[in-house]
Amino acid sequence: MIKLPGMLMVGAVGRGIGKTKFACSLIKRFGSQCNIIGIKATTVEKADGSCPRGGSGCGVCSSLQGHYYITEELDKHTNKDTCRMLAAGASRVFWLRVLKKHLEEGINALLDIIGDDAVSVCESNSLCSVVGPGLFIMIGSCGAKNNKVSAKDVIRYADRIVCFDGNEFDIDADEIGLIGNRWTCKIQATAIIMAGGNSVRMGRDKAMLSISGQGTPFCNTSQNGNPQPMIKHIADQLRPYFNQILISSNDTSKYGFLGLEVIPDKVKGCGPLGGIASALNTSANELNFVVACDIPQVDTVLMKTMLREGRDFDAVVPKIGQSNYEPLFAVYKKDVLAAVDAALLSGNNRIIDALAGCKVKYVDIVDAGQLKNINTMDDYQEFIGKESDACL
Repeated sequence: MIKLPGMLMVGAVGRGIGKTKFACSLIKRFGSQCNIIGIKATTVEKADGSCPRGGSGCGVCSSLQGHYYITEELDKHTNKDTCRMLAAGASRVFWLRVLKKHLEEGINALLDIIGDDAVSVCESNSLCSVVGPGLFIMIGSCGAKNNKVSAKDVIRYADRIVCFDGNEFDIDADEIGLIGNRWTCKIQATAIIMAGGNSVRMGRDKAMLSISGQGTPFCNTSQNGNPQPMIKHIADQLRPYFNQILISSNDTSKYGFLGLEVIPDKVKGCGPLGGIASALNTSANELNFVVACDIPQVDTVLMKTMLREGRDFDAVVPKIGQSNYEPLFAVYKKDVLAAVDAALLSGNNRIIDALAGCKVKYVDIVDAGQLKNINTMDDYQEFIGKESDACL
């Protein structure tokens, strides 16, 4: 899989339902912020003259010579999709026609031209099978039931499905962002930051440890250069992705500076499971992402993958090895509340045990560093040392 965090891919469940209009609106909005490359990728099953897309005389399939063909659009005065992208403000626009079996070869050839760090808006469904874009949005028609084949193959990878009624899209302009060269999009989900621990091994409140966040896309350094509390750095990483963020803590005044709702445990002394239960009860969304306040760098790629998996499961929990689980970097639906409440009532406060009767997806993690948390002062010193190295 080719990872392209600077690519926003726009797919569609059917034809003629606003995909190019949506892509052009993004180019127009963010084109003044940076140079945006427009890309249209057309997948060809086989170059035998038949065309399932444009019908007789289309020529897209029959004109393909070799495994792929790349052309740059220079005309902004016609109604072709690529022309419209150029007219919307793209710095350059390319049309990639490629045999389905050679998608990876074709996109690599295009990357040789534009660079793999380019910020781009790409129209495609099938390309998502070989590319991991920074953001994948599918455009759907309100009430439509029949998806085209290429959409059925990749819709599970979509970060968000946007409905188009023929005039407007059901997404606000400020829900999509571009931070550095990384695309973000808020989804209908709640992030819950767990800040209720006693920090016994640290000897002080871990959530308030000062870090700068240097070397990350969401640097949290204030205007005067002073580092910020770790919990603020975590919250700032989450803000571009969620329409609600909650803090789970019994100290409702300590984190007021974050401007976020703080949820105390309804039943004290039940550990993280009690905090999760109270926060889920308060959450405005069915889908929820729980993260501990001692994981300073949120792996947003893993987080988004888990949120997509969460559409089909009650919970999604990372697993390292055979029995090492990380339930405080996990996705939970509100559906788990009955099982969680039953566990709390029985006196069993172990999160994994509470999920025993739920439909859980366990995600194998090869690199434990993806979920690195700070438990001791040695962990903290090691982390800020790496931050300092990133600034050099």
